[in-house]
Amino acid sequence: MTRIDSASDVEVDRILDEVGKAVPLLRENGAEAEKRRWIPQENIDLLDKAGVFRMGVPARFGGLDSSLEEQARVLSAIASGCPSTGWVAMVWVSSGWLVTLFPDSVQEEVFAGGTVKVSGGFTPSGTLKATEGGYVLDGAWRFNSGVRGADWNIAAAILEHADGSHEEVVTIVPQSEFTIADDWDVTSAGGTGSCTSTATGVFVPEHRVVGFGDAIFNTTPGRDQEVTPGRKYGLFSYVMAAGVSAYLGIAAGALELFKGRVNGRPITYTDYEDQAQHPLTQIQVATAANKVAAAFALQSAYIGRLQARADADEQPTIEEKAELRGQAAYALQLAKEAVEIVYSASGASVIGRSAPLQRFHRDAQGLSLHGLLLLSTNLEVHGRVLLGLDPETPFL
Repeated sequence: MTRIDSASDVEVDRILDEVGKAVPLLRENGAEAEKRRWIPQENIDLLDKAGVFRMGVPARFGGLDSSLEEQARVLSAIASGCPSTGWVAMVWVSSGWLVTLFPDSVQEEVFAGGTVKVSGGFTPSGTLKATEGGYVLDGAWRFNSGVRGADWNIAAAILEHADGSHEEVVTIVPQSEFTIADDWDVTSAGGTGSCTSTATGVFVPEHRVVGFGDAIFNTTPGRDQEVTPGRKYGLFSYVMAAGVSAYLGIAAGALELFKGRVNGRPITYTDYEDQAQHPLTQIQVATAANKVAAAFALQSAYIGRLQARADADEQPTIEEKAELRGQAAYALQLAKEAVEIVYSASGASVIGRSAPLQRFHRDAQGLSLHGLLLLSTNLEVHGRVLLGLDPETPFL
C-alpha cells in the first residue's frame, strides 16, 4: 500500500522504534496487567512519552495527525507485546480521532494538551434530557475499555425531545464525571480494565452533543477549521480497521513467542530432542505465519481503499464499507486461526501462567467475540451487499 506523505511519517517511525524496544517490557508486564485487571502505569507512561497518544490529534493542536495506516502499524506493534495494552491504546488513539467529528469548540477543549486518552463506545445505553444551556446525561455503559485511565469519555445516548420524539446522539464528557465500577473480572483481555462507567445527572453543554448521523458521515456543523486532507474516514470503517489492527498484532506476537519456545524443546514421549526438527512443527509454524501474512495483506488492501477515498475527500460507498467489514473480520479470523495453531502446537507446558502465549491465546479468543468484530455478523453484512440486498444495519 502506498504510504501517505505526512509530516508525522518520521515521528511515527520513531514511535515504532521506541515501541519495538519496549515490547519485552510490555510482555513482562502482561501478567501483572491481568492480575491487576488494568495495565500498569509504566506501560501508559512509556507509550505517552513515545507519542502514541498524539497520533489521532490534529497537527494544529500539536498532534501528529497520523494516517490510519500509520496508526495501525503502531497499534499492531504494541499489541504484539501485550494484548491488553495494545487494545487500550487502540481505543484511546481511535477515540481521539473520533473527537475530530465534534465541533471546533469541543476539539479545542479535548486536544488542548496535544496528547489525549479518550475512551467510549456507541451503545446508546444512556439518556439525555434538555436543560438550560445543554442536557442532563444519565446511564451506564458496560465494557468501556480504557475508561480507568482516560481523560475524556465518549458516550452514546438517546436524546429525548420535548415533543416526545427521540434521537440517537454521541456525547463527550470528562472522565471524572463518571463513576467507574470495579466489575471487570474476566478470562480474556483481563488487563483492559473494561469496567462499567455510570453517569448520574451529569450536565453536558450543548456543543458537546453530536447527532449520530453527523458522526457517521462526518458532516458535523460548527467545524470552521478544515479537517486535515486525507483524514475524513468513514466512522465505522475506521473503527473496524483500528480494532482489527490491534488483533493482528496479537497474532504476530503469538507467532513470535512460539518460535522462541520450540528450538531445543524436547517432545515428550518421543525421540525428538528438538521440536523444531519435527516436520509437523515446521508445517504448523509455516501455516500460522502465512495466515498472519495474509491477514496483514488484507488489512493493507482495505486500508488503502479507505485512504484513497479520504484523499479524494469522499466517503466510502455502501459497497466499500460492507467489503471492509467483511474483509477485516476475515483478516481477524485468519489471525485467530494462527494463534490457535501455535498454541495447540506448544505442548502442555503452555498452560502455565508463566508462559505468555497462553494469555495471548485467551485474549485472542475473547476479543474475537467483540460485537463489532464478530465474523458471522460481518460476513452477513458483506454477503447481503454482494447479493444486491440492503445491509440492514446503520453500522456502516
